[in-house]
Amino acid sequence: MADLNHVVLIGRLTRDAELKYTAGGQAVCKFSIAVNRRRKNGDQWEDEANFFDIVVWGRQGESLNQYLVKGKMVGVDGELRQDRWQQDGQNRSKVEIVANYLQLLGGNPGGGTAGANGGSAGSGFGGPPPGSGTAPERQAPGGGWQGQNSGGSAPPPDDGFADDIPF
Repeated sequence: MADLNHVVLIGRLTRDAELKYTAGGQAVCKFSIAVNRRRKNGDQWEDEANFFDIVVWGRQGESLNQYLVKGKMVGVDGELRQDRWQQDGQNRSKVEIVANYLQLLGGNPGGGTAGANGGSAGSGFGGPPPGSGTAPERQAPGGGWQGQNSGGSAPPPDDGFADDIPF
């Protein structure tokens, strides 16, 4: 059987993301998330938080960095990487999660809903926030793609369903 290194987590950012660049110009976005877990200890339920360091490389990290603020809920799909080094003669190591895909979840930490649609790091940010005036494209009934009508005066497109369903 082949080895498997795959991690899927949903949690909230513990601090704003940091965007840095390597000497070669490669973008590196780093942040931490807290993943909560409830467990029963005797008759009492206890909340336990686990903290994980996440790394997003390249344009994905650049484009998502501005949305990765403290308290934001995200879904992370990636793999574990262990960095090893020596410091003052001591062997040190750190395990990080390198994100392959990152999904922005929920509303803003302040309770708003801007950016609630989220996006994935595999394709950059998924689209404009709701109510921003620019709507994502959708598939027209004829099979072609169209932008959402911003005039508001045209009738909605025919979705193929009759409005006289008896129930």
